[in-house]
Amino acid sequence: MKLLLQTTIPYTKDDWSIERFSVLAQYLSELTDANGNHLYTVSARDRENMANGDEKTLSTLDQSDVDQLWLFGVDVGGGLSDNDCVAIERFRQRGGGVLTSRDHEDLGISFCTLGDIGGAHHFHTKNQELEVARRAIDDTETPSLSWPNYHSGKNGDSQRIRVTQPVHPVMRSQRSSSGAIEFLPAHPHEGAVSIPQGTGARVIAIGRSLLTGREFNLAVAFERDGSRGRAVADSSFHHFLDYNFDPNCGCPSYVTEPTGRGMQDNPEAMEDTRAYIRNLASWLS
Repeated sequence: MKLLLQTTIPYTKDDWSIERFSVLAQYLSELTDANGNHLYTVSARDRENMANGDEKTLSTLDQSDVDQLWLFGVDVGGGLSDNDCVAIERFRQRGGGVLTSRDHEDLGISFCTLGDIGGAHHFHTKNQELEVARRAIDDTETPSLSWPNYHSGKNGDSQRIRVTQPVHPVMRSQRSSSGAIEFLPAHPHEGAVSIPQGTGARVIAIGRSLLTGREFNLAVAFERDGSRGRAVADSSFHHFLDYNFDPNCGCPSYVTEPTGRGMQDNPEAMEDTRAYIRNLASWLS
């Protein structure tokens, strides 16, 4: 299986470029089956604009031999062209699996044009959460950032999550007695996802704000529909970042919030995160 990990911005050293997802890329590339055969060939890249504004790879994704797209929305606009989105939809129509993950406020707002997957992501200026009461700041510790911004903990810490029943394959764990993943990396201001109207998607994991106690969705899964591939909408790309696994890996200069050590000090949290990654790759196939 060929996996493409891609951000929605051109390479920028002082930003969340694809090099900050190196632990994820390496882990996926090292996964093997029972006979020791590698399961995935992994490519990791940032956006590369052509003269017409389309992305070099995404705009022809349906014509490629890629099996899965893991798309990290780190833009605040201009991260996907119309042709990119059309090609991604055609990619799904031929059975390709898609993970989309973004973050607070309007980060990853280009996802809005990704059909039903885009409809699962809520932003500050577009496709706002239907519940008006949720259009309010949750993370009051970083006042420069507006809603949606659910506070699940410090970067580098883990958050205890609630898995919906029945346990979805993406959320299964052989480690815990419940059979479900219990922890994921935390982040001070996660984005918002929900089930788009008129779809058969379902919420598969839920977090809880440490500041307000409010629950929020962490992941929404779309089942295969005929030949159309599966998809997952994830609330924060910080669930996959080197920095959130270990803050010593570094971050862009504009990130100033205090960090924690929960992921490093809690082996169960790191194993649950690895299970989430493994399950995503397996299920999206």
